[in-house]
Amino acid sequence: MIAIIDYGMGNLHSVKSAVERLGYEALITSDERELFEADGAILPGVGAFGDAMEHLRASKLDEATKAYAAGGKPLLGICLGMQLLFTRSEEHGLNDGLNLLPGEAVRFQGEYKVPHMGWNKLTFHQESPLFQGVEEGHVYFVHSYHVRPEQTSDLLATTGYHQRVTAIVGRGHIYGMQFHPEKSGSVGMQLLNNFLGLCETKQRG
Repeated sequence: MIAIIDYGMGNLHSVKSAVERLGYEALITSDERELFEADGAILPGVGAFGDAMEHLRASKLDEATKAYAAGGKPLLGICLGMQLLFTRSEEHGLNDGLNLLPGEAVRFQGEYKVPHMGWNKLTFHQESPLFQGVEEGHVYFVHSYHVRPEQTSDLLATTGYHQRVTAIVGRGHIYGMQFHPEKSGSVGMQLLNNFLGLCETKQRG
């Protein structure tokens, strides 16, 4: 079972449908017990960083997500959900994140269109089980803020938008994708499928 963490801000049903299309059971939940019983968890997100953290804290899902991550099961943050994994964001003033990965989300700065919206090609920077059988193809982004990880070892893939932009992060069993894999065609679905395979492997282990 894959738990999709429901804190009131995310494309919950599109993520759930994508997981189910790949042959896995999925449950949208805000219940701590159901989260801890899951084989893997996905933290989606759409909207503002500070509002998202406020919703997580109000439902006590911030501490539940941290405890879940500490248990060693696979966790995937998607879009805003990836940014929430990090230490902080400068969106509408500094806001603390879950601090599961060190780094911060900053706004795109320059004479170009913001938000960054559209299909951009991935560049892989190191080996990862997420990349098994996946080509460096195009995926779909919609975001005004991008993450600067403190540790280069956490940076798995980037894309280009007037600068190098963090696209996929990972450390141990914790992963993040800035784009929407469920809206990114075959490349996105392969990446999501590989994450779900890690959850299945963890369950067997």
